[in-house]
Amino acid sequence: MNIYFFYVVISIIAVSIALGAYRLVKGPSASDRAVALDALTNITTALLVLIAFLSARFIYLDVALVYAILAFIGVVAIARYLEGGL
Repeated sequence: MNIYFFYVVISIIAVSIALGAYRLVKGPSASDRAVALDALTNITTALLVLIAFLSARFIYLDVALVYAILAFIGVVAIARYLEGGL
């Protein structure tokens, strides 16, 4: 593949991380912070998949899968806590 494609993807991921971190810190409510945290975990999962593709070491895909599952469980726990169900 074209190397410039990866530069564009990495740039988009970097901007997404910066915007998500800003919303995580400056979120007006706890719900906004939880959504920002969920977005950051999804971006991190995408970054792990990109690293697996670039390095041709597909063990990172397993790491990304486990990370995504744990992040989902964490976000569900945070949502239940914010809702008052825990």
